Amino acid sequence: MSDKIILKIQKLKHIVSLPEYQTEGAAGMDLVAANYDDIELKPLERYLVPTGIKIELPKGYEAQIRPRSGLSIKHGISLINCVGTIDEDYRGEVKVGLVNLSNEPYTITRGERIAQMVISKVTKADIQEVEFLTETIRGEGGFGSTGSK
Repeated sequence: MSDKIILKIQKLKHIVSLPEYQTEGAAGMDLVAANYDDIELKPLERYLVPTGIKIELPKGYEAQIRPRSGLSIKHGISLINCVGTIDEDYRGEVKVGLVNLSNEPYTITRGERIAQMVISKVTKADIQEVEFLTETIRGEGGFGSTGSK
């Protein structure tokens, strides 16, 4: 059984529904569009979609906003910044920056599930400046340097 935390949610006037997990094993809870009018996203167009909620995260946690796989693969709808981060001290409305990566317009309707929100523990790092880093076999190789198969 996983650990649970309390996520405080404030409903705004234009809310459609609270976020919810669609299955017992789901890692993310779905966020729903709370726009009053349909939003037509033309190819490569971006839009900040309201969800109608504000959240209060426990100390030491973040909310990660992630694309919904169905919207991404079927319609080319993704997030502008791939994964959005909501910090524990943010108290504004949760909004989702969507982008249409397809060649066809896509309409976002009120109540549509547009993204998922995953709550994650945050580990902070102490920064230590050094002259040299530990050597590894890979070294500075990156961007496909380990091969594709």
